[in-house]
Amino acid sequence: MDILENREAWYDHFRQNWLAHYEATGETNFKIYQHPKNEYAPSGKGVDLSKSKLILITSAGGYLKSSQIPFDAPNPLGDYSLRTFPFNTPFTEIDFAHDHYDHTAVNADPQVLLPLRHLEDLVTEGVIGGLHHTVISYSGYLPISARTVDELFPQVLKLVNESGAQAALLVPS
Repeated sequence: MDILENREAWYDHFRQNWLAHYEATGETNFKIYQHPKNEYAPSGKGVDLSKSKLILITSAGGYLKSSQIPFDAPNPLGDYSLRTFPFNTPFTEIDFAHDHYDHTAVNADPQVLLPLRHLEDLVTEGVIGGLHHTVISYSGYLPISARTVDELFPQVLKLVNESGAQAALLVPS
């Protein structure tokens, strides 16, 4: 099963419409952007969360402001890199580089996109067996879906597979 179904048709439409418009005008017109649509959702075997280690993945563009380069949020073609940071990082050390969502809520309470302390509470309550010590973060503005599949997802999957986690929670922005 393909992660991006009908990839060639989607990319042809993207290149001939949204990307051509951007290259001609410098404008990102999402009224002409065709979002990928899959018929089938990839899935796997269910897990018992109370006996599983969970890894947190966020597309909020979170990064460590004192030691990591921010995501290239203003880039109209997206930033397909990722950042990782320790799960126990204080919120005062985290900033968000993502220009494509309203930051009002996350500025007031970072847990809306990084539920670090909430997940720790769920471990204490026995709902989740444990948490992986690393958070995976990327900026979710990724208009070139093929690059997301080819560049970003392999990086994320490598980290998830190396983590030994049995479950992952993706918190989209």
